[in-house]
Amino acid sequence: MYIYVKNQRMVQAKTQLFDKELNQAARLFRAMSHPARLRILKFLAETNTCITGDISDELPLGRTTVNQHLAELKDADLITGHIEGVKTRYCLNTEKLVELKSKLEEFLTSLDLNKYHCK
Repeated sequence: MYIYVKNQRMVQAKTQLFDKELNQAARLFRAMSHPARLRILKFLAETNTCITGDISDELPLGRTTVNQHLAELKDADLITGHIEGVKTRYCLNTEKLVELKSKLEEFLTSLDLNKYHCK
């Protein structure tokens, strides 16, 4: 949360103008907003296990770029990373992914597209 003083009055960050649920959903959706991050999640799901080592071997991106995407996914708690010696073990956080799925379904359902008449 960013709060700063401007001309002697408190000003909140614009995200604070929205309720907690929308902010939490936006944080999760933002983590999914890049194809590299989607590919990382798919790769971890396809392997059916945690991966120890360098995921950048599986993507057409440099190691630094992949690490930045891994950090975004870890910040959103969609994956976990545990250091084991000189390598990191990456795992899906299935509980958080179930929560993400639920939030997305809930949000899309709330749009009630059956009542949308503009064509």
